[in-house]
Amino acid sequence: MTRSVYVTGIGRGDGRQVVELGVTELLTRQVDRLGVYRPLVHDAPDRILELLRTRYRLTQKEDSVLGLGYEEAAALQADRGQEALTARLVEGYLRVAEEYDTVLILGSDFADTNLPAELGVNARLANECGASVLVVIGGRDQSADSVVAEVRNAHHAYTNLGCDVIAMVANRVDPAEVGPAAEQLRRTLDVPVYVLPEEPALTAPTVRQIVETLDAEVLLGDEAGLSRDAMDFVFGGAMLPTFLPALTPGCVVVTPGDRADLIVGALAAHSAGSPPIAGVLLTLDERPGPQILALADRLAPGTPVLAVPTGSFPTAAELFGLDGKLGAGTPRKAETALGLFETHVDTAELTERLSVARSPRVTPMMFEHALLERARADKRRIVLPEGTEERILRAAEVLLRRGVCDLTLLGDQDAIRKKAGDLGIALDDPGLELIDPHTSPLRDRFATLYAQLRAHRGVSRELAYDVVADVSYFGTLMVQEGLADGMVSGAVHSTAATIRPAFEIIKTRPDAAIVSSVFFMCLADRVLVYGDCAVIPDPDAAQLADIAVQAAGTAARFGVEPRVAMLSYSTGTSGTGADVDKVRAATDLVRELRPELMVEGPIQYDAAVSPVVAAAKLPGSTVAGQATVLIFPDLNTGNNTYKAVQRSAGAVAVGPVLQGLRKPVNDLSRGALVQDIVNTVAITAIQAQGDEL
Repeated sequence: MTRSVYVTGIGRGDGRQVVELGVTELLTRQVDRLGVYRPLVHDAPDRILELLRTRYRLTQKEDSVLGLGYEEAAALQADRGQEALTARLVEGYLRVAEEYDTVLILGSDFADTNLPAELGVNARLANECGASVLVVIGGRDQSADSVVAEVRNAHHAYTNLGCDVIAMVANRVDPAEVGPAAEQLRRTLDVPVYVLPEEPALTAPTVRQIVETLDAEVLLGDEAGLSRDAMDFVFGGAMLPTFLPALTPGCVVVTPGDRADLIVGALAAHSAGSPPIAGVLLTLDERPGPQILALADRLAPGTPVLAVPTGSFPTAAELFGLDGKLGAGTPRKAETALGLFETHVDTAELTERLSVARSPRVTPMMFEHALLERARADKRRIVLPEGTEERILRAAEVLLRRGVCDLTLLGDQDAIRKKAGDLGIALDDPGLELIDPHTSPLRDRFATLYAQLRAHRGVSRELAYDVVADVSYFGTLMVQEGLADGMVSGAVHSTAATIRPAFEIIKTRPDAAIVSSVFFMCLADRVLVYGDCAVIPDPDAAQLADIAVQAAGTAARFGVEPRVAMLSYSTGTSGTGADVDKVRAATDLVRELRPELMVEGPIQYDAAVSPVVAAAKLPGSTVAGQATVLIFPDLNTGNNTYKAVQRSAGAVAVGPVLQGLRKPVNDLSRGALVQDIVNTVAITAIQAQGDEL
């Protein structure tokens, strides 16, 4: 039977999109094919549906997602009554339910809908679809007592209409009222009630939204600049010394276009990071000359400078009427929304109340969700040595907004702040610290420690003082000394530069002979573990066995049941030669070291993963045809295979994940995407959790 969840409200302005996004996140962690249904729609493109389709790679056809337009629905209800309207909308739901095991139903938005008794329409539809109901109430500008009354009234309204209300959410509540409201609601209702505070970053318009609303001309700025949030508006009319202290982080400066002093002053302040601004909006149809624009571009590359023909007063009237829009074009707002949801909602409790059966398949998205969820459950601090790299900063923003872990960024603090300001990234999260190894008080301590560790190599205290200023060495020493739980680097540094300090300082675990690596290969319907594809060029039999044992442990730690295939160009006893003999000897060693481990080898790749081939080549094997951990005989084979599968099969490759170190340090590909970095940091945090098991 199809499981359905209906997200609805009682009025407009409740910021329900945050909850719809959060519930979708929870559902896609459990099921691999989620259907979405919007019974009542406006003519304009549906931003939240576009976001869900893009972010969660929903393949559902658009015509099955959408029900009736509000005008058509109102006309149908007026002509034939609510029964006819309900029947028509349920038909649309049933078409989705035929194709999907779980359906998320997005209720009406109470905005210019022309539907009488709209709450009743939602309740009736939820009942007819057999859906559990999650009700969202807007609490903006209300006291705690008022929020509590609204929630209780909404709960009574839906339950009295026969709805199965599984939870309530009070959203956009004044932060000062969140605690008192939550405490009262815990005592008065028998269903969970989650209270989410107002989040300025969600209601702030982006600079691009300002451009579109005001039909502004973009004089300067790039895509990253246009995606910045406008957290405030500062209107410039005073002289520069009076104007500069009025600037606030993330503000848009609004000034007449002939005030070159304010334009240059604001951009110079941004360049210095004090404070970073979102952009400059010029009024009165005035534009600075080419020399001023050229100077502005050099001072703050990428920072938007816009121009409008109107004066400051009518421009202000339009600006203050803008609200931020959550949609496919605002991925950073989506991360903020999910972070807000996951911080203030007991996701484990809500997941249980949603009561959807977990799919036996593990999709790439489900694997990535699980990583973030596990890392968040026991937060650790990860050090990122490449603090001025754009991808690192963008990944850091995602990790902090989602509450995945705490972070330390290494590098010149002014340079980090300037780069973050250019990208429109705020560095005010309490879980973030910036450290410059050259000026940090830790440098002396680390120099003494490193000199002691490397004294047998003739490293003096003076030389050590220079070495530990290198960000990779400094970050590794932070991990060694317990000032960070793990390190991730390699976006701009070589693999050698990343892992050499770990070999020298952290060293291998007592139960590991070598340091090796694995990739998590997320295919369409399963996750495989490949090793070693990044570290050991030509392992001997003993090293190959060690790689297999470590890889099995890594797989198990991340929820993949280890069934180990020792790969070769020959299966079973069909081939001979030095390469096959090495794999056969390694397989025997694995069985000696870990008798309980399911392992097969030598075995060819097709026999390892295809049940049909396995039945012909190794009938009766507990591994053949269902291997989950694939161990390659050498780096040449492993590296090329993982890249071939990644590119040809569209697999998501997460790694390399280093194994065998006493404390977690992981290397990135220099072509790593932001999501790759996020995943690797989450894996590192989970490894750090395991170090204390």
